Amino acid sequence: MVQFLSGAWALLLGMMLLMVGNGIQGTLLGIRGAIEGFSTVEMSFVMSAYFLGFLGGSRMAPEMIRRVGHVRVFAALASFISAVLILYPTFTDPWAWTVGRIIIGFCFSGVYVTAESWLNNSVTNENRGQALSLYMIVQMAGVVAAQGLLVTADPSGFVLFVIPSVLVSISFAPILLSISPTPAFDTTKPMTLRELVRISPLASVGMLLLGGVFAAQFGMASVYGAEAGLSIAQISIFIASFYISATVVQYPLGWISDRMDRRLLILVVAAVGGAGALIPVLVGADFVLLLVSAALIGGMSNPLYSLLIAYTNDFLESDDMAAASGGLVFINGLGAIAGPLVTGWVMGVAGPEGFFAVIAVLLLAMAGYAGYRMTQRASVPVEDTGSYAPILPTASPVAVEVAQEYAIETAQEDEEDPEAA
Repeated sequence: MVQFLSGAWALLLGMMLLMVGNGIQGTLLGIRGAIEGFSTVEMSFVMSAYFLGFLGGSRMAPEMIRRVGHVRVFAALASFISAVLILYPTFTDPWAWTVGRIIIGFCFSGVYVTAESWLNNSVTNENRGQALSLYMIVQMAGVVAAQGLLVTADPSGFVLFVIPSVLVSISFAPILLSISPTPAFDTTKPMTLRELVRISPLASVGMLLLGGVFAAQFGMASVYGAEAGLSIAQISIFIASFYISATVVQYPLGWISDRMDRRLLILVVAAVGGAGALIPVLVGADFVLLLVSAALIGGMSNPLYSLLIAYTNDFLESDDMAAASGGLVFINGLGAIAGPLVTGWVMGVAGPEGFFAVIAVLLLAMAGYAGYRMTQRASVPVEDTGSYAPILPTASPVAVEVAQEYAIETAQEDEEDPEAA
């Protein structure tokens, strides 16, 4: 790990700064949109646009990298991110913001693909799992730190938009000045959706629902906070709760998942998250209860991404795992595009509590479907299941493929040494 850190510290530092910039812009737009008088439905289009751009970027960035190289793609896309962040307060119009979010989602996706391919080039078979864990922690730390910046200036001004723009610009330096050599780049062709659904209906449906859950909490949580009358400090703490709990719970759930029927764990985790989302709907929006609800939602929903990937791998040969990951990322992206739109519509009809109602319905539907699937297929013996690798819903297909490579290597090691496994 020390050797990995000595070669990858600049990449990790740059990615943390990028995550700070990304983490603050979504929250800030939700707050600023309320100040500007944008409706919940208008803000839902703004928030959904990011995931539309992100999905497009994940499909197009690999070809861009093959044509002009990592360095040029990274520098160009990161420059666009910095520029769009500055333009948000200049053009305070929901449709201008929607276009900006598409651009910024596309660019962040391309930046992640580029940086994560560098990450993959920096790891070895021995430290791949540790590298993934460290990368996930860095991402979470960046998002959480971003929420603390919200209280440093007035969201109705320009300063809070300038800060992430500067941070994104600074993030170029450690990465571009120290990452060497430029890795060869290739991605696996995704498995067809029909084949993926046939192999793992639960993972396919679960990824679609989970995309909606994650997009709602990443895009609409600040809109909820503004609609519910929370202060800026309360909104920042509220949103940070989603990600702090996800970091804390990720590893214990991963340990458990390698020792029991993953379908049952998916059912329990989704049910607990859904029940947590019902707390503000049934009990009320007391701030302490909001934090409990956010912690339960974030702590349960974020690890579900890794759980569903690991569960899919249990039914795949090693050669098919990377292809399946591309299909799962695409399905998750479709759910992410729809999530804010549905959430915004429900909030417009039912009020701010609609935010939690949508998340509750999606998670409880996942739990119910997991229970149904348990009656349709025999469970995979625990000793035959693959390893759990921590990965976030914000990851690009490259990071998911890195996680798949870790699962493949672990499976091969287990086959060679069953007693160690």
